[in-house]
Amino acid sequence: MSTGVVCLALLIYFPVCGAAPLNTRIVGGKDGPAGSWPWQVSLQRFGSHVCGGSLINREWVMSAAHCFSRWVGVSLGRQNLQGNNPNEVSRTVARIIFHPNYDRNTNNNDIALLRLSSPVTFTAYIRPVCLAASDSVFNSGTNSWITGWGALKEGVSLPFPKTLQEVEVPVLGNRQCNCLNGVGTITDNMICAGVLAGGRDSCQGDSGGPMVNQQGSVWVQSGIVSFGFGCARPNLPGIYSRVSRYQSWINSLISSDKPGFVQVTSRGLDADSSYTCPGLPAAPTTSPTTRPSTAFQSVNSPASECPA
Repeated sequence: MSTGVVCLALLIYFPVCGAAPLNTRIVGGKDGPAGSWPWQVSLQRFGSHVCGGSLINREWVMSAAHCFSRWVGVSLGRQNLQGNNPNEVSRTVARIIFHPNYDRNTNNNDIALLRLSSPVTFTAYIRPVCLAASDSVFNSGTNSWITGWGALKEGVSLPFPKTLQEVEVPVLGNRQCNCLNGVGTITDNMICAGVLAGGRDSCQGDSGGPMVNQQGSVWVQSGIVSFGFGCARPNLPGIYSRVSRYQSWINSLISSDKPGFVQVTSRGLDADSSYTCPGLPAAPTTSPTTRPSTAFQSVNSPASECPA
């Protein structure tokens, strides 16, 4: 069985990427202390939270493609959705770019980039996250953290003042995740996480937010909240867009101030490689429901790009 221990194989990031100086260490989660997750953003429409996202440099935010219409604002440095937020900074969006192969029917390639109307200044409460580089490996059992302002459980919203939630969940291998969610549901562009007993998960309103892994003092985003069947149900882990699959695409769109990419490799044999169920193809022999806020209506058809 995998211990979930990971090591840093290659570090390519600017100095502030993945740093959360106020971090001393969602469904089934708890309040996250102010500044613990400084890359977390709230995407808002007409002043209401619709999805999460993550700051990846001074001008760009990453989120899920299924979250967007043409009009969305970005709130950074926010702790609560209601009440006072002294560290908050807001931006409008100058440009939204969906992955050209996003499929809203299967949720494959559920990723989008947003260019802010103007760059932000980094503070202890507003900083970019590092991103998992191509060929990163996250074995089954790897500890991960999810953050967001989504429902506490199916049909139950966060109470006032709607404080950012955090929850720790282990990665669940793609083969086992395919068996649990229905063979053919999970692609190589996805990564799963959750506990088989249920009780800890992302939920409606968390879509687009980050799943991150800690590497020493650096935080690396491995997933984007995408979809799931219910929330925190037993044997139905949450499903995330696998960030490491999109390094080339992201770099092709951001010409300067490149996001920081970190290659992460889990140690040891992944127990998931031997997992099987009826209909699941044999493992390779070579080496290694969407969740926007219920108040939000997603676009009817994806486009490769649209103005804000």
